[in-house]
Amino acid sequence: MSIFNFGSDSAESDVRGANRISTSDLDQLDYFAAANGITEQQARDLIQKHGNNLAVLVKEARKLRELG
Repeated sequence: MSIFNFGSDSAESDVRGANRISTSDLDQLDYFAAANGITEQQARDLIQKHGNNLAVLVKEARKLRELG
């Protein structure tokens, strides 16, 4: 089980899976941002630039933190 399991009751999250993040799910976006030490807007920007694959987003969030 991943520490980034965002657990939502919606059927959409079951299809999307635990390895994807949705900008339309504010709880998920907020959790990802907090867990990775970035702002919600930075998380949105990363998703827009790199897609919604969790592993890629965590890697890019780490780069952001190292730059700041």
